[in-house]
Amino acid sequence: MLAFARATALRGVAALAAVLAFPLLLTAPASAQIASYPSRPITLIVPFAKGGPTDVVARIVSAQMGKALGQPILIDNIVGAGGTVGSLKAAQATPDGYTLVLGHMGTHAAAVALYPKLGYRPDVDFAPVGLVARMPVLLLARREFPAADLREFILYVRAHQDTINLAHAGVGSVSYTACTLLNHLLEISPTGVPFNGTGPAMDALVAGQVDYMCDQMVNAVLPLRTEVIKAYVVAGPERDPAVPSVPTAVEAGLPKFQVEAWNGLFAPKDTPPAVIAILNKAIVQALDQPEVREPMIGLGAIVPAPDQRTPEALAGVVGREVHKWRMVLKRQAP
Repeated sequence: MLAFARATALRGVAALAAVLAFPLLLTAPASAQIASYPSRPITLIVPFAKGGPTDVVARIVSAQMGKALGQPILIDNIVGAGGTVGSLKAAQATPDGYTLVLGHMGTHAAAVALYPKLGYRPDVDFAPVGLVARMPVLLLARREFPAADLREFILYVRAHQDTINLAHAGVGSVSYTACTLLNHLLEISPTGVPFNGTGPAMDALVAGQVDYMCDQMVNAVLPLRTEVIKAYVVAGPERDPAVPSVPTAVEAGLPKFQVEAWNGLFAPKDTPPAVIAILNKAIVQALDQPEVREPMIGLGAIVPAPDQRTPEALAGVVGREVHKWRMVLKRQAP
């Protein structure tokens, strides 16, 4: 009887020990995965076409991030619906740090107001990693567009709004959103021509197939330098050193036309904080490298200051931008 009782007690102790050890068994593999992260290539979703401003920034920064992480970062261009198709795929990915997305002002702010059934919430369904770039936005036109400056542009588009057209990269993109604001300020409703990214849209502008567009400096600076398109204003408070002859919207007489594009790196929500910290460190290191800074500045982009590169800073940008564009886009869009 005594032996039976002793055996029963020992079995009880063993069972209790197994129960207490169970959480450790669950967390040990996860901890090991984080400790070895990254152990394989990382996929970076770029929700726009190759050659556009988001794609260009992604390729410049990811190359140096990959060196810092010791693993390559593979670009996956997933286009559609102003960048929201690729962003949704990233939001639904496994939160292990191996699928990221380079979002921007359109996909992670303006899209909230433009797509009632967006499928994701930028401030809830993503873990911010860090701000990668800030970019001025320009009002551009085909080379032969019959207006020499902003005043003439306004007069012409108001008189011919039924026949002119504008290019954009889809509802929710920066190009669409910026020109939505512009057209509201000018009280015009031209025909919008959507493309699968501002790369193809810029090609159409250079070819003279569309009349005008609003685009980021990164995509516009080379065509401007070769004078195959023209620029009327920078939609920001300061002139950009990349195109110093282009006036600001304030200088040209349209002070409410203020738009700054930005690119931020995001992971799916529930990605472990330790993984986010590793990725953020890689961003910080990459942005300090001449191989990143020099081409970015040469293309007219603004490299974020150190205090703007944290996950918390990017979360603040998203919150402010969602609120801003909700207010702006309550008005009718092109």
